[in-house]
Amino acid sequence: MDKKLLFAALAAGVFSFLLGWVLWGMLDLMGYYQDNMNAAWNALWKKEENMNMIGMIISNLAYGALVAWVVWRGGGATLMSGLMAGAILGGLMSVSMDMFYYSMVNMYSNKMIVCVDVLVNAATTGLTGAVAGQVLGMGAKSNA
Repeated sequence: MDKKLLFAALAAGVFSFLLGWVLWGMLDLMGYYQDNMNAAWNALWKKEENMNMIGMIISNLAYGALVAWVVWRGGGATLMSGLMAGAILGGLMSVSMDMFYYSMVNMYSNKMIVCVDVLVNAATTGLTGAVAGQVLGMGAKSNA
């Protein structure tokens, strides 16, 4: 496996973890999600003190690896190519999952949360892809 891919996966995973902490934690996007989910869904979430941080770190590293691999396989080696690949990946994955849940599960209390979730996931995965693309392109010779 390519060393740049491993570094890109690690960088994207760490970035994803930190971005999630800022958005869902510090900026309380989680509060918005909880306000727009049905009560039964909200009951499934653990309290902050009971969360498994090791599991969260592994989850973000795996997500970073997925995004980095998609950017790498697509030939992305710039911030912009990574951003576009990540945004498309995140947007399509989110539409697929959100529409499944919206049509089959009593999870969302309104349609707007579906739209917000797709946009948030496209943006966050795009930014994660930008990090991967930037790392993949490090050391590349410029044609300028």
